[in-house]
Amino acid sequence: MDRVTAIFGPSGSGKTTLLRCIAGLQRARGELFFGDACWQQGRHCLPCHRRPIAYVFQEASLFPHLSVAGNLRYARRRAAPQAPALEEVVDLLDLAALMSHRPDQLSGGERQRVAIARALLIGPELLLMDEPLSGLDDRRKAEILPYLETLCRASNIPILYVSHSVDEVCRLADTLLMLENGKVSHYGPMEELLMQQVIARPGSADVSAVLRARVNRIDEQWQLAELAFNGGALWVQHNDEALGSEQRLRIRAQDVSISLSAHGDSSILNVLPCSITAISDEAVGAMQVLTLQLGSERLLARLTRRSIDHLGLTVGMSVFAQIKSVAIIR
Repeated sequence: MDRVTAIFGPSGSGKTTLLRCIAGLQRARGELFFGDACWQQGRHCLPCHRRPIAYVFQEASLFPHLSVAGNLRYARRRAAPQAPALEEVVDLLDLAALMSHRPDQLSGGERQRVAIARALLIGPELLLMDEPLSGLDDRRKAEILPYLETLCRASNIPILYVSHSVDEVCRLADTLLMLENGKVSHYGPMEELLMQQVIARPGSADVSAVLRARVNRIDEQWQLAELAFNGGALWVQHNDEALGSEQRLRIRAQDVSISLSAHGDSSILNVLPCSITAISDEAVGAMQVLTLQLGSERLLARLTRRSIDHLGLTVGMSVFAQIKSVAIIR
């Protein structure tokens, strides 16, 4: 199983129902196997408590009468032999300063970090996460997302992550399973489905591409970091990323402009040579989306039909993609 599979779709598409069936909280129609283990077949249905899973809900659901330390120690009572050490999980989710606090003394983001830690301490073979950020405001989401990114990179546990947020999917997922009306409509690598514009509605601000890059150089004078990928390099604001660390970059189609030459008299630092491989229509009549090839990577650019006509852009042309550093989402 891939490391992080996002289950994505509109409200009512069956995302939570699918997770509940996997968890054994309700029966699915058909058969359910986890590897070689049969969890449901015919009349056989393995009880929830015998499935090697952990479930993180939308609400943290911590024991209110116990401290953070007490909540975590309770999880250790049913831990599997392969469960990580308490200190390891506390360090991973930065909980040391919160161990004596009770749940009502924590922010929403802190409570979810404790809930995730409690799930990890069981030592599950599969981690189910049902929109764990949906109850948080933007500030709290920004607080907890880096911890989720660290968890997704550091953990060997396969994760099924339910979300309807394109931003969360782009930052966390390796594979995407899309549901519509209770059925799988698309399944495959997240970057590929993002490029096919099946995640975001045509014309929306979410139409974008994701690049995987590595910190290649740090410019201390201007507080910038150069992120190299197979097709070029991008300058972004340096946010204390370590040299050589891997980064995932989301670039929206509306933030990419096109030039026929590499201008040196522009404020835009990121000017990348590329070629146009496709030009597609959008539902919005004035716009078209260009697919751009940069080495082995691809970007999308949304332009007006007038601009495309003015520049004489056609499939196969060599052009330059221009991307403002502040527009790159990490």
